Amino acid sequence: MIELTKDNFEEEVTKSEGLVVVDFWSESCDRCLEIMPDVKKLAENYSDSAKFAKLDIKGNRRLAISQKVLGLPSIVFYKDGEKIEHLSGEDLEIEDIENTLNEII
Repeated sequence: MIELTKDNFEEEVTKSEGLVVVDFWSESCDRCLEIMPDVKKLAENYSDSAKFAKLDIKGNRRLAISQKVLGLPSIVFYKDGEKIEHLSGEDLEIEDIENTLNEII
């Protein structure tokens, strides 16, 4: 998974072709840390179909807000640089992410 920052977000996400899945997270978000291993597995399993990245909102809060990420965890799907889907909330399950991914592919 690509580690995103405000410095590489545009290049890796909004100027990228194809599907990009971004995990917005924080160390203070327990649910974020719980699902992270499963998100990494999805990244491995779907590496031919999508690019996966993660952005720690610590130090990148303005960027997260600019992407309308107001709750954590948030998984945001971009296609050819355009935001097409946003999943968020404490009740977010890995199955939700995988189902959305399969619908988009």
